[in-house]
Amino acid sequence: MKSTKLAVLFAAAGLSASAFATNGYFSHGYGMKAKGMGGAATAMAHDAFGGANNPASMVWAGDRLDVGLDLFSPKRKASRSGSINVGGVGNFDFESDSDSTLFYVPELGYNKMLGWDMAVGVTVYGNGGMNTDYKGGEIAAANATCNAFNGMSPITVAPGPYNGLCGGGRLGVDLVQLIVAPTFSMKLNKNHSVGASLLIGHQQFKANGLHGFGGYTAAGSGAAGLTNVGRDKSNGYGLRIGWMGKLNEQFTLGAAYATKMKMSKFDKYKDLFAEQGDFDIPENWNIGLSFKPNEQWTLAADYQRINYGDVKSIANPSTNGGATIGGTLGCDNCRGFGWSSIDVVKLGVEYKYNGNLTVRAGYNRSENPIQGRDATFNILAPGVVQDHYTLGLTYNVTKDSELTVAYMHAAKKSVSGASLFSTWLPAVMGSGAGGTDKIEMYQDSIGVGYSLKF
Repeated sequence: MKSTKLAVLFAAAGLSASAFATNGYFSHGYGMKAKGMGGAATAMAHDAFGGANNPASMVWAGDRLDVGLDLFSPKRKASRSGSINVGGVGNFDFESDSDSTLFYVPELGYNKMLGWDMAVGVTVYGNGGMNTDYKGGEIAAANATCNAFNGMSPITVAPGPYNGLCGGGRLGVDLVQLIVAPTFSMKLNKNHSVGASLLIGHQQFKANGLHGFGGYTAAGSGAAGLTNVGRDKSNGYGLRIGWMGKLNEQFTLGAAYATKMKMSKFDKYKDLFAEQGDFDIPENWNIGLSFKPNEQWTLAADYQRINYGDVKSIANPSTNGGATIGGTLGCDNCRGFGWSSIDVVKLGVEYKYNGNLTVRAGYNRSENPIQGRDATFNILAPGVVQDHYTLGLTYNVTKDSELTVAYMHAAKKSVSGASLFSTWLPAVMGSGAGGTDKIEMYQDSIGVGYSLKF
């Protein structure tokens, strides 16, 4: 089947890139048209990305193929200031920009009508964003604090030089999530539709530079399930269901719900993630409204809830365990990244300038999932941006094909908090001696999509 071959092709492409995101580690939008409107798409039906937005929209989209490529550029920085070295001489302050600042994110949507009232299709899209790549060596060799921290680890890298978390070499993590969503949708009558997408997920993860945490693992196994063990893979599944209703010629409502995607465990990182390497994709749901006052203008608004707080490896506070060392990584209630569930508001406007050109703009406001309490651990995953500004346009190349461009800028945002090194080294550091850790990020992306109507 042609659509299956295309899905496999784009799945392979997605795995060769790192897919990144902006609402936590979800994308601000799926499909280039939605990306140009701040991500608002729950009550829109202008492409085949219903498997990621609202499965019920696909039966209104017609026969079409949508392919796109987003160039995504996140700029991330981590720093520590005001620290006091063990023994009171010097400090272990640092400042580092994450390398790897340009990524490509492919996407695919295909839809086939089965008569006037049913459709089948597939959407291929990505999540991610827990990605960092600090060069390491920012803290000088023989630093007393990092020496003390490594002294509790069976995989010590003393005497350094050290990265920002007192490990050896490059510091960072890389998470890639790819979802293939076969979709069925049908009209209940001329104004209402429902749909369902099977969510087939594949994710990959690796971590480097966490040597100093070897003593914190549940089994004291050091690097075996913690760091520098290469890329691990995980597979799983979930379900997204949706409804769309055209109330009249002007107003359309939509709603969609996605279950938590149960993923197999990252066995190579069973001593890093809570629940022995478990890393499920969180439950999320969205509702939307579109308003079309005339043939030229369309206004759209979405509300989305992403329940990061229901996945322990993401949500457990990094302070779990307090000053305790051994057995505070990897167990069910061990340390995590401290991410909270978030609310997202997406606003978009679309204007048909003429028969060939449509322009778009949007705004996306996301809550910040990270608290200052967890700034140290989230040096690895500084997903803190909140305000996203978008522009887009579509040009009809022929009567059956169109070219779409979308741009997004996420404004710089930072989070600061007392460094956890004071807690991690309570016997040798006083209160506040760890100083203040700060994480910050801003982002830009530009994408191009091509659509073919059959």
